[in-house]
Amino acid sequence: MKVSATTLAGVKLIEPKVFGDDRGFFMESWNARAFAAAGIDATFVQDNHSRSRRDVLRGLHYQIEHAQGKLVRCVAGEVYDAVVDLRRSSPTFGRSIGLALSAQNQRMLWVPPGFAHGFLAVSEYADFLYKTTDYWYPEHERTLLWNDAALAIAWPLEGSPILAPKDAAGVPLAAAAVYD
Repeated sequence: MKVSATTLAGVKLIEPKVFGDDRGFFMESWNARAFAAAGIDATFVQDNHSRSRRDVLRGLHYQIEHAQGKLVRCVAGEVYDAVVDLRRSSPTFGRSIGLALSAQNQRMLWVPPGFAHGFLAVSEYADFLYKTTDYWYPEHERTLLWNDAALAIAWPLEGSPILAPKDAAGVPLAAAAVYD
């Protein structure tokens, strides 16, 4: 497995070893020992699976209390994945990154607690899996405005995204609750 730092402190790109032949492939998507050796020492309590059709944008979500670390990947189709640093004490506070995660590239992203996360389905449909380090608490969930100019996220959209009401009502970074 290859683990690379990103431009956001703590966020890591994971490229697993994939063993493939004419039958298909095999890969480890989680191995606590290997991930801990790579600096990702997490205990997961919940696995989530979503399916989205093209142009569905989910996010940018975070929990202001019970902050979640997330190990994310796309197992069918492709998404444009985006992360925003919401840790006021971080040197990368307010900055974002975006990258493609797909069934084809089989990359994963580690998003530690303290970040907002979202993704856009860019294929006909996309199945997205993610493990979380804490449970979902709807009363603590917050949504950062997906198209806040201050975030400079280059969503690969030709028109408007398909949004849930809570995502359409997200708040800009300047008004968002953030972490210390």
